[in-house]
Amino acid sequence: MNEHPTGFDHDYLAEAATLLAHDEPFPGGAVVPPIYQTSLFTFASYAEMADTFAGKRKQPIYSRGDNPTVMEFEARVAALEGAEAARGFSSGMAAISATVLAFVGAGERVVAVRNCYGDAYRLFERLLPRLNIKVDYVDGSDPDAVAAALPGAKLLYLESPTSMVFELQDLPHLTRMAKEQGIITTIDNSWATPVFQKPFTHGVDLVLHSASKYLGGHSDTVAGVVAGSAAHIKHINEQTYSYLGGKLSPFEAWLLLRGLRTLPLRLPHHMKSGLTIAERLKAHGNVERVNHPVYSNHPGKATLAGYGGLFSFEVTDDIDIPVFVDALKFFRIGVSWGGHESLVVPAKASLEQTPGLNSMARFGVSPRTIRFNVGLESVEDLWADVAQAFEKARK
Repeated sequence: MNEHPTGFDHDYLAEAATLLAHDEPFPGGAVVPPIYQTSLFTFASYAEMADTFAGKRKQPIYSRGDNPTVMEFEARVAALEGAEAARGFSSGMAAISATVLAFVGAGERVVAVRNCYGDAYRLFERLLPRLNIKVDYVDGSDPDAVAAALPGAKLLYLESPTSMVFELQDLPHLTRMAKEQGIITTIDNSWATPVFQKPFTHGVDLVLHSASKYLGGHSDTVAGVVAGSAAHIKHINEQTYSYLGGKLSPFEAWLLLRGLRTLPLRLPHHMKSGLTIAERLKAHGNVERVNHPVYSNHPGKATLAGYGGLFSFEVTDDIDIPVFVDALKFFRIGVSWGGHESLVVPAKASLEQTPGLNSMARFGVSPRTIRFNVGLESVEDLWADVAQAFEKARK
């Protein structure tokens, strides 16, 4: 293989660059896709409408179903993931909810990795029990634990790496076990993106993204998407998509297409700066542990062709966490991640959110954990900011 600029064997960056930057001309010779900001599409005749309704001809009908701008975004994500099709949604949670509910029914069971995204956990704990759907949580980094939980399950829900603590899973191994038992596999791939990890090529059936994160990349869009086989996306379309109503708007799809253009350029910067900050934190006297896949020796690391700029670390007892967070100037205090700006989320505050339905509390995330989203600022400015915050926060 060609030498990869990140030092990894996979050349996903080069593959993505041309795919996302090159288009065949759009109508009128436009170099970017038009925004079809319309609620409905009309027909020239009764016959056209009847044939479209009957599935004999392909034409958008109503933008809660198909819209050309949204379809362009869906096609790009499917191509990036190496999948056959994709469906866009108004948020990552809309994509997760529609996907899970399309394949799991009353009396059936989901196996999910521990430390999954907080609102996915709340979906599993608050809504699914009302539908008589049971969810069991496992240590996804332990194949034996997953194997023990799989018999009788309908769906396996993965995140590699997981939220807040960044545990990895051996995707080829887990999907092989699931397929042997006819279990659908899904994964949230928001952290790595299709540029740094292609779960579909490792046997995962359905790949989910919060497109609000790296795919959009500018903190100006909330969206989600799921990619998979044409048959699986068709099943989601028929079972949940139209009825739950979480459709992606044409304008947000256009913003996502614009964000995708620079994805192969942004991710190496996030990775390089993130690794620099992680290394310096690892050597810092007030840091006990850095949770970053780069330091893992788990087999799940093999499917990664690069690293996002999101990770966490645990500080020593002599650091006043509120003082540390408030002292930061370039790391703004806020949820989400994947945009141009650097952000900080202290677990100490997150542990207070939604008592009784808090994934961090359920799975024992230390209150001394702090999550960084390393943005596109100068890495030296970012580190100087971290260093001065430690000085102020030391008790």
